[in-house]
Amino acid sequence: MQQKIGRSMQYEEATKKPRTLKRGLKSRHLTMIALGGAIGTGLFLASGNSIYQAGPGGALLAYGIIGIMVYFLMTSLGELAAFMPTSGSFSTYAARFVDPSFGFALGWNYWYNWAITIASELSAATLIMKFWFPDSPSILWSGLFLLIIFLLNALSVKGYGESEYWFAFIKIATVIIFIVLGLLMIVGIIGGGVPGFRNFTIGDAPFHGGFLATFGVFLAAGYSFQGTELLGVSAGESTHPEKNVPKAMKTIFWRILLFYILAIFIIGMIIPYTNHNLSITDTIMVSPFTLVFQKAGLAVAASVMNAVILTAVLSAGNSGLYASTRILYALARKGKAPRLLGFVTKNGIPLWSLIITAAFGFLAFLASGFGDGIVYNWLLSASGMCGFIAWLGIAVSHWRFRRAYSAQGGKLENLPYRAKWFPFGPLFAFAVCMIVVIGQSMNAFSGGRIDWGNLIASYVGIPVFLAVWLIAKWKMKAKLIPLEKCDISQKHYAE
Repeated sequence: MQQKIGRSMQYEEATKKPRTLKRGLKSRHLTMIALGGAIGTGLFLASGNSIYQAGPGGALLAYGIIGIMVYFLMTSLGELAAFMPTSGSFSTYAARFVDPSFGFALGWNYWYNWAITIASELSAATLIMKFWFPDSPSILWSGLFLLIIFLLNALSVKGYGESEYWFAFIKIATVIIFIVLGLLMIVGIIGGGVPGFRNFTIGDAPFHGGFLATFGVFLAAGYSFQGTELLGVSAGESTHPEKNVPKAMKTIFWRILLFYILAIFIIGMIIPYTNHNLSITDTIMVSPFTLVFQKAGLAVAASVMNAVILTAVLSAGNSGLYASTRILYALARKGKAPRLLGFVTKNGIPLWSLIITAAFGFLAFLASGFGDGIVYNWLLSASGMCGFIAWLGIAVSHWRFRRAYSAQGGKLENLPYRAKWFPFGPLFAFAVCMIVVIGQSMNAFSGGRIDWGNLIASYVGIPVFLAVWLIAKWKMKAKLIPLEKCDISQKHYAE
């Protein structure tokens, strides 16, 4: 195997035509990746707890503000990805428009984030399967699911695109059915009785717990939307990205409005925030979706939602393996990771990046079974901040790109997709992300004492990222790139 790879890499050097990734993702793949990216356990399970903590009004307000932030963030990424589609995504953008060491740190940060996510999704999948097979060994399901998502990624990029298309289709269909049934229940056509706005006025609703409760949901909502940025990574392997990325971007606003805001509104209308079942987020039996479906008379609601959430978990693991593999490949091609990781098969698959990432995710999963999962919990805590760091990187990169583009005489009408409300959009996204990052461990200061364990676990990702960035900055002797010297050419289009 090593000899074959060696000969293949020697052939690349001799012909000066290195293999690159294949552009196998079509418009429908990108659209469904964009639509399904944010739909997962954050909506199916954790949304109920948000209503329980802050009331229906507080949950709607928090998700609404985060939704607006994600909209601006995705329009920023859409402008970059349509102009310069690359699987290195914001790692490449940061290296070209901000500072090479910043791009290096962002790339490794994002790889680690998704590699650990694979491990957490494997853990979640085993818990879901134990709903049907309570006495089965965890290693059986984790190994099986890892093999499935590995094969989906190893066959071709089209295999990943098709699997994500159908995963997203199932999730979206579930949410649409939920919304239709919920609206029919609200007007009294099914379910018996007309709840009206009664649940928005009981107790101290619609805003329960005051500002701090709403702020707590505000932080949780940020995690729910993570994954929307996958569109930027997949743009590097899409056909006609200058057309397909803007088309996919147009679904962002409606996805946020329909899938989160309307779903939370319906849950708040039908189930009172005082229902203690809403506070439980680790069992499908009391998922807010299950509760609403049962109220509508669907007897098999728990089994149906369990299957849907299993789909969501596999989708997250599948996307995580894809995204982290492509980022690792891009780093290797730039000389910022071992050269072997840049090897690509005839089918356009960065094989060794895929193998290393899958192995890291599985080892992290195995760590959850030793020492009460202490090692795994620390790994997971370190990754908790990574998604927000990536979002901050997107906002900064777009702000710098647009200023560099204008400074070098670029005409805005020549951009394939132009983000609206610049510079407000990236600045607003940056500000909201910073608020979430700084305030995410607010509960560590409650109860009259500081919970140092919680505090350190929440923020450990920041010093890790800064250490990688500063060491890279010292090694590369990198400085902030002047706007006039930022590389806005499209010569690296196929990276």
